[in-house]
Amino acid sequence: MSTSKQPNVIVFFTDQQRWDTCGAHGNPLDLTPNFDRLANQGTHIDASITCQPVCGPARSCLQTGLYATQTGSWRNGIPLDKNLTTIAQLYKKAGYNTGYIGKWHLGTRDDIVPVEERGGYDYWLAANLLEFCSDAYDCNLWNNDNEKVHLPGYRVDAMTDAVIRYVDNANKEDKPFFLFTSYLEPHHQNHVDDYPPPEGYRERYTGKWIPPDLQQLGGSSGQHLGGYLGMIKRLDEALGRILDALKSLNIDDETIILYTADHGCHFKTRNSEYKRSGHEASVRVPTAFSGPGFKGGGRRTEVMSLVDIVPTLLESSGIEPPEEMPGRSLMPILRGEVSDWKQEAFIQISESQVGRAIRTGRWKYGVVSNQNDGETEPCADHYVENYLYDLRSDPYELQNLIGYGSHRKVAVRLKEKILDAMEIAGESRPMITDHELTMPQSQRTVLPQEIEQ
Repeated sequence: MSTSKQPNVIVFFTDQQRWDTCGAHGNPLDLTPNFDRLANQGTHIDASITCQPVCGPARSCLQTGLYATQTGSWRNGIPLDKNLTTIAQLYKKAGYNTGYIGKWHLGTRDDIVPVEERGGYDYWLAANLLEFCSDAYDCNLWNNDNEKVHLPGYRVDAMTDAVIRYVDNANKEDKPFFLFTSYLEPHHQNHVDDYPPPEGYRERYTGKWIPPDLQQLGGSSGQHLGGYLGMIKRLDEALGRILDALKSLNIDDETIILYTADHGCHFKTRNSEYKRSGHEASVRVPTAFSGPGFKGGGRRTEVMSLVDIVPTLLESSGIEPPEEMPGRSLMPILRGEVSDWKQEAFIQISESQVGRAIRTGRWKYGVVSNQNDGETEPCADHYVENYLYDLRSDPYELQNLIGYGSHRKVAVRLKEKILDAMEIAGESRPMITDHELTMPQSQRTVLPQEIEQ
């Protein structure tokens, strides 16, 4: 067993999980008692926002602490640049054993990930595109030697078995460990366009609860929501198993756990598939930290981006974040050393569009290019305003205010914020054309002090 004062670290990473599937966010179905306990006892990030609602780009951001336009992996299918410094390399340099289990989605093949494309992880049991080389009850991963390993059981359970084996073995070493666990669930199974939960779980949750945006907009939620929620229930049970394993090994108090996701799911309501939009359903994800440095942090109202998670995790482990990372560590806030926090998250959207959005504590403002193709171009030199939402009165973004004269000053202010954010992300400062006023007058009023919220 390690005697180091450095904490162990486990990242519990889900794929396509909405924030409102968790009890900590008000979900009534008791889907996530383990996540809720972790959030209540540790630090819960209430407004956790991905910086890219697409699988590969979001993963490139979490592996490097950079925006997708900085990593170069701005859409799916672009491998992670081998010259970039990854979080695994930083932990390894700090004396950690590093391991990766699950879905990678930053390689050149569907299945095997060559050594040079693995981001510097020591232990490897993974597949590049897990959704294409495995199924709910047919989990296939590849080990360090690129040998195919078939893991029995429902895919979440099979991977969790592997996680517990890794933790047990790593705990016998004289070094702390950093383990990144990347589940496919609750992502859809591509070849059947379905959300396959464990046997019997779909029936538990079908018709039990529907988020307000899906009540209004529908999409594919009638077909898929029950299975989706069943997958999340099993993920939470897996989290409970890992927490129990840590307790049984007497390392629960010396292990940091980060639970987060790459993006959410809007069930074909905002475009023709499940993500790739700037709406809360796509970009807001459940996030909580537990363990040393995070105990009793409570519910945090700071708007936190995926690029903020990396420096936070590094600093919590005693590792200084590289200067080139644009994100901010939350640790000084948690230690009570500072109180100033920039309340905004910048979102880059690819594939479905070349789009950009800014999310503050109250407002969501988005722009889109009408000329550039999101599959072939990472950014644009001209955008047009596309939406503005007041998240305080409209948390599920059902009323677009971009054409309201009453909210023009809000849009003007957010336009400046999004332009500044683009430059920080390494983009050239583009032109943004104002949306036409479709509602010059309305009963709404925005007070001057509300514009900055």
